[in-house]
Amino acid sequence: MRSSMSTEKELWEQWVNEGSSEAANELVHAYDYLVSFHVQRISAHLPKSVSKEDVRSLGLLGLYDALRKFDISRDLKFDTYASFRIRGSIIDGLRKEDWLPRSVRDKSKKIESAAEELEQYYKRPPTSEEIAQKTGMTRLEVEEVTKDSLFANVLSMEDKPKEGKEEHKEGIGYTIPDQAALSPADQIVQKENYQELAKQIEQLNEKEQLVVSLFYTKELTLTEIGEILELTTSRISQIHAKAIFKLRHSLEDIVS
Repeated sequence: MRSSMSTEKELWEQWVNEGSSEAANELVHAYDYLVSFHVQRISAHLPKSVSKEDVRSLGLLGLYDALRKFDISRDLKFDTYASFRIRGSIIDGLRKEDWLPRSVRDKSKKIESAAEELEQYYKRPPTSEEIAQKTGMTRLEVEEVTKDSLFANVLSMEDKPKEGKEEHKEGIGYTIPDQAALSPADQIVQKENYQELAKQIEQLNEKEQLVVSLFYTKELTLTEIGEILELTTSRISQIHAKAIFKLRHSLEDIVS
């Protein structure tokens, strides 16, 4: 961070006590790295048609919202609080906008239909190559569309609590209220699903496992993973898409 701790504290005091727009701009600049991090992470799941600048604008709105609502008297790191707000703002903005192109939605339905037909024929989940041959798409196209549509489904699942319920300060809809806690039976099912997911990840090849681990566990960007594996970002993106395709189709029979 550019500011020293004393300067940062002074900026917070100027912003909170005086509403200084100059102090706010300095704080936004100081915490801009949080926006860049979440934009990079989320954009990796989005179609190329979605502008990173649009995603960044949503993230900046979240950062400013965090500045307005953060209580400096509380024992809470601003980085943690702002991360919730930034990510939440991006997810909310993407959910409101129909960011997944109609062509991708149509291809996704075509892939799902072909996958169901091929699975009945082969008595096993079809490969991306088999689906590609059936649909007239390329293998990479099948994997990318599957990845894009999967993230669209995740967005629809990440709804906030319904209006009328008490607002949650820290999680802006991403922390789970007590009344929505999983029942013991649901916890068992969830644990079994995680175990099955871990088992399916072990079925991926070594490079796919490594990319999935670095991306979702270590939270590295695709570019950073590429530097580690000495591969281009484009190649890492392809490996990631293929891994997600394999996991999605191998788990469909289990969770359905």
